[in-house]
Amino acid sequence: MTTNLATYSVVLTYSAMAVYVIAFIAFALDVAKRSGNVAAAADGVGAPQASTAERTVATVQGGTVVLEKVSQSSDGGSARRGGTRFERVGMAMTILALVLHVGSIVLRGIAADRVPWGNMFEFSLTGTGLIILIFLLVQLWQNLKFLGVFITGLTIILLGIATVNYWVPVVPLQPALQSYWLVIHVFVAIAGTGFFALGAGLAVSQLVQTYRQGRSTSSKLRFMETLPDADRLEVLTYRVILVGFVLWTFTLIAGAIWAERAWGRYWGWDTKEVWTFIIWVVYAGYIHARATRGWRGARSSWLALIGFAAVMFNFSVVNVFFKGLHSYSGL
Repeated sequence: MTTNLATYSVVLTYSAMAVYVIAFIAFALDVAKRSGNVAAAADGVGAPQASTAERTVATVQGGTVVLEKVSQSSDGGSARRGGTRFERVGMAMTILALVLHVGSIVLRGIAADRVPWGNMFEFSLTGTGLIILIFLLVQLWQNLKFLGVFITGLTIILLGIATVNYWVPVVPLQPALQSYWLVIHVFVAIAGTGFFALGAGLAVSQLVQTYRQGRSTSSKLRFMETLPDADRLEVLTYRVILVGFVLWTFTLIAGAIWAERAWGRYWGWDTKEVWTFIIWVVYAGYIHARATRGWRGARSSWLALIGFAAVMFNFSVVNVFFKGLHSYSGL
């Protein structure tokens, strides 16, 4: 029974990957469509006609109510904010893929009779699912659908690496992992990584927008005209990473508490511990530099990307090739 559930989990994983590929293609076509629409509008071909409506606004001036007629222009911007057909297809396919993805995580957990993040394959499976979930939930706060290409592309790559290189049969947990801290510590770390991934996508968008805005006569990257400006993207990057930093801080503290319970010391300079702290330092430096030293724009975005590169190094290199007390990859 356990073997069958684990097999079904892998089938659902491959199915989710296939749907993520469709979503990625749809988001990529959305980018192309945006570029075409902007180019057509710039040439005056197929551009929506502006319409002007008037509304009456009441204001108080010196104790007297004054009625003024204010014109309100509409140039089709609302339609653009609504997204293209390809964007809607991409979002629908992403949701469908996430349903399959969650199914694979649940089946793996049932097969293992524990939380499904006890080794590198399970961590990758759950981590990518949480990245997608965070991407979808963030849409309730801010329209960041333009990151669909980055997020789905990253998920496809990570899932591909996990299924090819990290897959292992279901096995019992090692004694040190048999603790409720596995649920708390690792889950919060995965959530923090999800916000860091979203922040990295925004940082890349900010750098591209800065490049484009610095070349006003350039006709390249026209789709960026449909995105927020560089300053707004930089602010969004900061806010998303701030959430991830809070979660990572908790991860660092919870890890020290768990280490004391498991090994009798809070800190032992294990490779995994050191890299977790390095990631925290990089993002703390990013937040400090932006808040107190005036690091805005491209400099802060590059620092955010350095932080995410450290996260990926920790995930793909430290977890696999460095031996220590945290060698739980199962490989």
